[in-house]
Amino acid sequence: MEVQQTLVWLRRDLRVTDNPALYMAAARGGPVIPVYVWAPEDEGDWSPGSAAKWWLERSLAAFDCSLRNLDSRLVLRRGQTAKTLCSLAKETGATSVFWQMGCEPNSLELERQVQTALTENGIATETFDSSGLFDIGGIAKDDGSPYKVFAAYWRKLQSLGNPIPPLQPPGCIRPPDLWPTSLTLEDLGLCKEEQARPLFSAKWEPGEKGALQTLTKFLDDGLKFYSYRRDRPDLSGTSLLSAHLNFGEISARMLWEIVSDHDRTGEYSGKFLTELGWREFARHVLYHFPDTTTEPMRREFSRFPWRSDLTDLEAWQFGRTGYPFVDAGMRQLLSVGWIHNRVRMVVASFLIKDLMLPWQEGSRWFWEKLVDADLASNTMGWQWVAGSGASSAPYFRIFNPVTQGEKFDPKGAYVRRWVPELSGLPDVWVHKPWLAPRKTLEHAGLRLGTDYPEPIVDHASSRLAALSGFQAIKKDLNSEDESTRGIASG
Repeated sequence: MEVQQTLVWLRRDLRVTDNPALYMAAARGGPVIPVYVWAPEDEGDWSPGSAAKWWLERSLAAFDCSLRNLDSRLVLRRGQTAKTLCSLAKETGATSVFWQMGCEPNSLELERQVQTALTENGIATETFDSSGLFDIGGIAKDDGSPYKVFAAYWRKLQSLGNPIPPLQPPGCIRPPDLWPTSLTLEDLGLCKEEQARPLFSAKWEPGEKGALQTLTKFLDDGLKFYSYRRDRPDLSGTSLLSAHLNFGEISARMLWEIVSDHDRTGEYSGKFLTELGWREFARHVLYHFPDTTTEPMRREFSRFPWRSDLTDLEAWQFGRTGYPFVDAGMRQLLSVGWIHNRVRMVVASFLIKDLMLPWQEGSRWFWEKLVDADLASNTMGWQWVAGSGASSAPYFRIFNPVTQGEKFDPKGAYVRRWVPELSGLPDVWVHKPWLAPRKTLEHAGLRLGTDYPEPIVDHASSRLAALSGFQAIKKDLNSEDESTRGIASG
């Protein structure tokens, strides 16, 4: 009887636990060859940014170690994906290729190209959907249309009960008689020297093992306090699992099951599971509205009178706006490839509604600099703040960067960590140094305009200008408010 040899095409599912493509390939009993193809050209406009490539290189290394514990290994190739997989199948005699589906527009198009090429070469394909909680194509309103409001979508998800239980790792993975040649990680050239940032390594441990260690720490120290600490960037209150989820080092349904089992009464886990629901909603929206990566879902927002100012854009990008809470967030992003979620909303609001610069500029910068750059969540986050997307905040809600800082970083610890030139200021002035008395500034050794910039805009005036711009398109706006997600202007 002919041995069935299978290629498993890996992408952002770099784990051995709850990996249906890998599990089912191993269950066939024949040899399995896991392969990762580095083909940024196939990703179109959304190939991984520098921070994501830093994480990817280390995640691939960790995944290879996990495979070797199962008597397998990861084969690395470089080139156009469909051509490379067809060539590898011919080279190894593989009769099938398994993979996990994505939800991103370019990913879905790439899968169609790969499937067509493989089928034309007589190679069978099988796909699996395990990147989310539920089948992404199977959730719709009663009339078959996609959801645009989170509350209704979340009710639908809750009506489905728990996701299917995650799969265990394969007991063993049969290796081929002869392994095909593989590139090294260095050959892929993912991380150039200037992108290898020491602070990244100090904060993160990419890989499945790192994901489980991070989750364990969160369950022990953070879940109980999550609902009220999650908005405090000065405290350790978030799970820090977003990048692990993004690269598939832990599956969403595995995370759901572990957190639910840890808190069987649901006393502490409800808010966290709702946030997983938001991640699922972002995937749903991108899957059904693929052009929202660059275009507002609510088309009337395309007429907003955006400014174009490279000086202001660079001040925002590099944390030199003169607003400490904003600058702390942007410097955190550059230092560790991550930014606290509360601060993401504040810095996004500042770019869009204080500087009146297009949300697409912010989305692109985040994509380049975030280790957890997930296209669905990043797109939804930016469109939410702009008021132009699904289930968005009302356009008239504008974050005040001073009062947001005073509320969520009351002692200024977060600002002092990332904007150390302000460390000598008293708490009362750390979020608004331009209002501090001259003697206070002198005592802190701070010269505004030299050591730290004056505010590049006046928030009150900018707020009125933004509202005026929104008023111009107001007649087409549906100012529907959803308290589940919004926050009042302050």
